[in-house]
Order: sequence, then structure tokens, then C-alpha cells
Amino acid sequence: MARTVILSGPEKWLQPKVEHYSHEKYWKMRERVVNYHGGFFEKILCTWYLFRIKRMDAFNNASMGTHLGYGARFAEPPHLPHGLKGIILSHEAVIGRNCTILHQVTIGGGKGGAPVIGDDVEIGAGAMLIGGIHIGNHVKIGANCVIAEDIPDNCTVVMPHPRILSRSQATRD
Repeated sequence: MARTVILSGPEKWLQPKVEHYSHEKYWKMRERVVNYHGGFFEKILCTWYLFRIKRMDAFNNASMGTHLGYGARFAEPPHLPHGLKGIILSHEAVIGRNCTILHQVTIGGGKGGAPVIGDDVEIGAGAMLIGGIHIGNHVKIGANCVIAEDIPDNCTVVMPHPRILSRSQATRD
């Protein structure tokens, strides 16, 4: 049976200041800053949010080796089952809806830009996606894969040097 912890008044006030990261607040502030539309009060609010985001990112980078590029675009906040631990994102990366990113993943830019990741993609622990590649929809990328080429829709990628298994090939084996 799960134990419920009841916090006192001072503990409730102190908890968000110690945690430095709230998943819901972080992604709401980030969306507001990235989708800035102008206006005096909006500018003040976005400046405050940007300050808080940078503070959270600085703490996360120092304590967990994490860097989420400020220009990275997300269709919706990704699912991070292991938290932010070691996730590196390029400033130019584009990530689709319902993506799961495990720990120690690098999504980095290269000569051709940064990766564009489709919807419903699962990226395994330690995977590296490098360069201006396109990852299709409904793709599963295994742990420690190094990907530097485009991956079509509905595929699974395994092994350090990518071996792409299409749905039809995976059912035959």
C-alpha cells in the first residue's frame, strides 16, 4: 500500500524551490516562450518565463548533464519515463507528438541541420540521432543505436550500426 506524505506549510513552500524542475510548469512556460506573439505584458511574462526556464536548464545541466536546446520545437511535451537524465537536444531539433525519450539520448545537429522526429516515436536509452535526418512516424529506436540516415514510417531500428526492420520484414523473421 502506498504511503501518503503530508507536507507542512513551510515544506510546501520550499519544495518547488528545491526541486528546480516541475514537468508541467516547465513545458507550459516553454510553449509560451516559443510561441511568443507580441504585446507589452506578454513580453514581460515571456521574459520572466525565459529566466525561469534558463535557471531550470542550468541546474539540470549541472546536476544531470542535460541540455534542451532553446530553439527545439515540440508538438507536445515528450514522455520522459526516466526524467531528464543526460538528454541532449539540438537547438534546431523538431519532435512530434507522443514521443518517448529514455535517458542518455542525444539528438544533435550536423552539417545538414538537426533531426526531425515524427509522431509516436520511441527512442531507447543511449541512442544518438545525428544530422539533418528524418525519423518517420511509429518508429522504435533501440538502445545505443547511432542513426545518421533517414528512417521510414513504421520501422524498428536495432543495433549500434542501424539495421532497419520494416513491419513486413519483422513479421516474416
